[in-house]
Amino acid sequence: LIHFPARLRICGLLRRADAVAFRTLEDALELPASQLSRHLKAMTEVGYVSVSKTASPDRGDARRVAWVTLTPAGRSALDRHMAALTLIAQGQEVGREQDDRVG
Repeated sequence: LIHFPARLRICGLLRRADAVAFRTLEDALELPASQLSRHLKAMTEVGYVSVSKTASPDRGDARRVAWVTLTPAGRSALDRHMAALTLIAQGQEVGREQDDRVG
């Protein structure tokens, strides 16, 4: 699931922070909000990311900020995926059981 380039980039950005605002991800990845939402939905459905909304202290209206977090399952899937990519880059074969575990 995380082998898609945009999803891999999302995981990479989330890995370095406790939570990242949706708008920050959108800007950093240069993705339209609709595409980012689609990727986050797929990743949320399998438990790799979580999204929470909080009131914005910078706004006087009811708009909320969406915060995206990489879950422990997402971090584990990313670690497995990166390990598999390392093996591939070194010219080693990735076994089927390893491949199944790669997010």
